[in-house]
Amino acid sequence: EVRRNPRDSDFWLLTPGFSVVMESFLNRYRNITVLLLVIFAQLVLLAVQVKNDQDVRLVRVWTVTAVTPAARLIEWVRGGSIGFVRDYVTLHKADQDNRRLRDELGRLKMENIFLKNQLATAERAKALEVFQQQSPSKMVAANVISVGAGFNSKIVFVNRGTGDGVMRGMGVVTPDGIVGKVVAAYPTASEVVLVNDPEFAAGVIGQKSGARGTLKGQGEPLCHVDYVPTEEKVEVGEWFYTSGDDRIFPRGLPVGTVKAVRNGQSFKQIWLEPSGLQHGLEDVLIILSGVHEDIPPVRATNQPVYVAPPPPRAANQQAEPAQPAGTLPAGPSTAADKLRAEYEALGQAENHTYGVGPPGTKPPDFTRLGITGPAPSPVKPAPQSAGPAAPAAQPKTAPATNPAAAAPPGPRPPTKAPAPKAPGPLGAGKQ
Repeated sequence: EVRRNPRDSDFWLLTPGFSVVMESFLNRYRNITVLLLVIFAQLVLLAVQVKNDQDVRLVRVWTVTAVTPAARLIEWVRGGSIGFVRDYVTLHKADQDNRRLRDELGRLKMENIFLKNQLATAERAKALEVFQQQSPSKMVAANVISVGAGFNSKIVFVNRGTGDGVMRGMGVVTPDGIVGKVVAAYPTASEVVLVNDPEFAAGVIGQKSGARGTLKGQGEPLCHVDYVPTEEKVEVGEWFYTSGDDRIFPRGLPVGTVKAVRNGQSFKQIWLEPSGLQHGLEDVLIILSGVHEDIPPVRATNQPVYVAPPPPRAANQQAEPAQPAGTLPAGPSTAADKLRAEYEALGQAENHTYGVGPPGTKPPDFTRLGITGPAPSPVKPAPQSAGPAAPAAQPKTAPATNPAAAAPPGPRPPTKAPAPKAPGPLGAGKQ
């Protein structure tokens, strides 16, 4: 017997045991096997030739009927496994939805940015139009089309040139403040140097102090104001405006606010933040013909305060009796009311009216505040004769023997009442 590899396809056919079994099986059931094969062949031929009522051959019907359950089982297993892997392992649907949502979100962001840019452009155009209408100077609107190519360049180009009447040396502004000046004019464009460029200079004046100086760029966000004397009082936060001395910008245009001030040997060192560059540069105005304007006045810091009227008195509340003019309400309840009562009594004692009189009027003697005494007592005295009232306030050490003895002992300040009905505040608390 030849030894061969069990993996060979004809190994089992050449094995003596398998061949013997097959021979014995065929020899034993040869007739039945032949009969079954013939019957199966006849059925197949009949199925191929015969059709059902729907004009479908029986062989196709039998084949589909036999294969359908197995196909359903196979499809169920395949769909379940693929669905499990896709939904729980690879998250195929979630990834697809996320990709679709990301694309839609990006598109919406681009539309939002575009609409915001359009709205900002419309707002800037409206602001420029309003500024042109309010300013007496003749201006032309321009758009910034490019910037200088140098490192830290402070030069921009606008889409207005000599064809629009632009000339070298004209000022460029925005509603927020000055931006720069034209250094070169071309037929369709102009070159503008910004205020923070070291080659830029303009005359400025302080709004509050009135100090005049020269604005110079430093190549940095802050500019420097030179030639302001040290005796000038310039404070942080003060606004500076164009003075018109440079013959480029008309007087009265905003420049910026002071951020830092230092005293030098001869001039102050002032750093100023230009207001025209704070919101970026996209739309500007070129001054074709300038008209000087007045510098706006400084706004008052102390604004008037509104005081509402007193609330109406209730119907069941008894009205208080009217008090004479110039007197305080009886019974001061706070320390401020008591102090005011003492000052009022001192003024009455020295016949002085507060807030009245030319400069140089002699003030009252405030060292006598303790002598004049507090305000009148809230308890109204009972009507009685002048004679017995004085002895009641006398000490019991010495009886009164004459009318002069009815007065209380001790020194008393001179009485100078402006009216005969106001003797109460003098010496009322010093018995």
